[in-house]
Amino acid sequence: MNDREVPWYKLLNKYHWFVFIVAALGWLFDTMDQQLFNLARRPSMLELLPLTPGLNTASLSADEFKALVGEYSGYATAIFLLGWATGGLTFGVLGDRFGRARVMMWTILAYSLCTGLSAFSTNFWDFAAYRFLTGLGVGGEFAVGVALVAEVMPEKARSFALGWLQALSAVGNISAALISMSLGHLEQTGVVGDLSIFGFKMTVWRLMFVVGTVPALLCLVIRSKLKEPERWEKASHEGAAKKVLSYYADLFSDPRWRKNAFVGMFLAFSGVVGLWGIGFFSFDLLQLVFRKKFEGQGLTQSQISGELAYWTGVASVMQNVGGFFGVYAFSRITHVIGRRKAFLIAFTAAMFSTAFVFWNLDEFSEIFWMIPMMGFCQLMIFGGYAIYFPELFPTRLRSTGTSFCYNVGRFVAAIGPFTFGLLTSKVFVNVPGEAVRFDHEPMRYAGVFMSLIFLLGMAALPFAPETHGKPLPE
Repeated sequence: MNDREVPWYKLLNKYHWFVFIVAALGWLFDTMDQQLFNLARRPSMLELLPLTPGLNTASLSADEFKALVGEYSGYATAIFLLGWATGGLTFGVLGDRFGRARVMMWTILAYSLCTGLSAFSTNFWDFAAYRFLTGLGVGGEFAVGVALVAEVMPEKARSFALGWLQALSAVGNISAALISMSLGHLEQTGVVGDLSIFGFKMTVWRLMFVVGTVPALLCLVIRSKLKEPERWEKASHEGAAKKVLSYYADLFSDPRWRKNAFVGMFLAFSGVVGLWGIGFFSFDLLQLVFRKKFEGQGLTQSQISGELAYWTGVASVMQNVGGFFGVYAFSRITHVIGRRKAFLIAFTAAMFSTAFVFWNLDEFSEIFWMIPMMGFCQLMIFGGYAIYFPELFPTRLRSTGTSFCYNVGRFVAAIGPFTFGLLTSKVFVNVPGEAVRFDHEPMRYAGVFMSLIFLLGMAALPFAPETHGKPLPE
């Protein structure tokens, strides 16, 4: 039986499986930390903004404070993405210089410890600083992780392994959702009501960040067992560039790699804005819509907080169950029709599903079909990134090139949540004393308008090289 007839997973030996599991856990915990932030973002802003120097929230009406929360939620997300992009660019180069395994350990340690620090924020500014530092580690982990898997796996198994690596990230997101749901239930029952650490009362969002320190333990496994890929060892010993900046000089001196880097960057920009600047704000929309329903039931604020944490967790689970199958679907579809056609399908589906959900989500029952549909379409794109970006660059530049695509795209994409926050607080709002212009939540209009960002990803596809069925560049 030849390699074409053997299922991809039967081509892996014990060490292949070990590398895959370690890389998958690193990315799984990475996405768990990302999702903990998305779930905790609005509750943290509600608590921290009144404590922030320079913000006179006491004089604001309820609607004005709600708009301010939306605006600063966008700022916090943009700052996190800027940290993510900075870390990705920095650690991506370090991964080519010092090795995939070693740098992966550094990134996991960074995002775990700084996530824990977020639990002890006293106002918006130190919270934003901790999110930036967390982003440094989060951004670096992806680039070195996919480079490691791409270089260790057998050729016939590479795209499948990378597809599953990205699909398993949904498990990290679901884990965050389950943490949110569990802590929300404990808050409703009063179990965590009096808990404090270092003098900080541990509300649900703070406890979520405390749990986010757990991935640091994975570093012990990486340090003791993981080896550098033979491809990287060979490239390094043959005298690949010795200075950090020379990696980028090498990347942009060759027209082929330069073109691939910019194509990948525009593909990433579209998808990252779609997910982080729109999709993950569906949790904020849900909390706005359902808070009104719970307030109409006469619940206490503690009960409302617990209910919102629970239902936001449910929505996150649904989104990421859909996302898991979306990533897996990309890995199967692209194996048949190629990378570019699969991306075109994914961008088109993401645009229409995102606009539909933001305009129509209004009932609890809709969480169970609208949110998974949107998650399937949006996360499908990210399955493409994990497979496609490592195929665009040679071994000596694979981590650097992948990092450039994903993280320069994220630098630019930081304007997404920033713009979303401004749209909800400054543009799609009704002015007191004037005729009513918008009869829905401002967040609905912002989400529908920003769904057009997926058109940019489609526009980049004619310039993207087709890599399906081709070996990795050397």
